[in-house]
Amino acid sequence: MTTQSELPTLASLDYLSYLDDNGSVGEDTQKKIGVYAIFDRDRQLQFVGYSRDIYLSLKQHLVRKPEACYWLKIETIDRPTRSILESIKQAWIEENGVTPSGNGEEEKIWTQPIDAKLTMTEEEKAQYQKSDELGRIKILKKIARRVEETIKEQLNLRGVNMDMRFNPKIKEQGLLDLK
Repeated sequence: MTTQSELPTLASLDYLSYLDDNGSVGEDTQKKIGVYAIFDRDRQLQFVGYSRDIYLSLKQHLVRKPEACYWLKIETIDRPTRSILESIKQAWIEENGVTPSGNGEEEKIWTQPIDAKLTMTEEEKAQYQKSDELGRIKILKKIARRVEETIKEQLNLRGVNMDMRFNPKIKEQGLLDLK
């Protein structure tokens, strides 16, 4: 655990497997505050973030980018402030030498709800245009459910064995995010 006076380097931390032997994100990160770095299968840095509940954040990232979440480095903080969390995050990005795509051009993919509307077929777009408000909501929910099933299939192929519950309220907007 880090205190205000010491900033850990990314290189000084051990790689941790993103999923444990049971196919779950390590529950020892639940309600832990800190900074984390996510690496792909080849241990290339993909994203650096910080959170007030690392476990929930790691689950969100796994749903949004399952193909990029294989390894982790984590530093928990006893007495966090936004400035110390941000300092560590920036130091790790600089130490990497190049801004990871998740902190650059792909940042919204890593940090924002999944926009299922982007997968609308031409037929769905035509139906959407012709529909009233209730009809549009039904179409968006249908699209969101389809994308949700695709995500769950990808997670299953990765060996993920944990309950991923999506927020039903935002499906009406064509968005997916964990509850």
